Amino acid sequence: MKRLANHYIAFLGIVSIAAFSCDSSAQVHSNNGGAASGAAMQSEGLNWEKVLSYAENGAPAPDRRVDKAEAEWKEILTPEQFQVTRNAGTERAFTGEHYNNYDPGVYACICCGTPLFRSEQKFNSGTGWPSFTAPLKDNAINYHADHSFGMTRVEVECSACDAHLGHVFDDGPNPTGLRYCINSVCLEKISEEKAGGKSGN
Repeated sequence: MKRLANHYIAFLGIVSIAAFSCDSSAQVHSNNGGAASGAAMQSEGLNWEKVLSYAENGAPAPDRRVDKAEAEWKEILTPEQFQVTRNAGTERAFTGEHYNNYDPGVYACICCGTPLFRSEQKFNSGTGWPSFTAPLKDNAINYHADHSFGMTRVEVECSACDAHLGHVFDDGPNPTGLRYCINSVCLEKISEEKAGGKSGN
């Protein structure tokens, strides 16, 4: 009976890992040679303590705001984009357009076009969602404590339009030690030139 109970407990552990694989520790495999080293360029000093501080006290103000009514968002987004970005949904792992794409470029918010991440900050976490070590700028992301599913996580949103993006965890590679686990459907890939015109700089 004791052995049966141990097997049952182990089975429950496997089910939990499968259900919340985005929360599991990242298996870091850099596919672009310098993903970690480039992360500190625009987010110098970013770490887990600062993320928690932003979640509690608020992140730096964005360069711009984009506010639309729900009906307006529905007009410009696909049903899946709307569900994930405006209703905090989650796409299935290993299905997104960007999770295994490491071509050069900038990842912008699908809702408002605000540049959020650079390809140099992207790494293969093995979770099935695009993962980044840091945002392009500290004020590109808003942070909120998320207590859903009986656990505490840190939700990340586009600071310009409040689109839900995913969550950030403290198991990423150096230099930040962070893993931004982002839904592909929340992102569009744009060129550096196009990003420069949208960054507010």
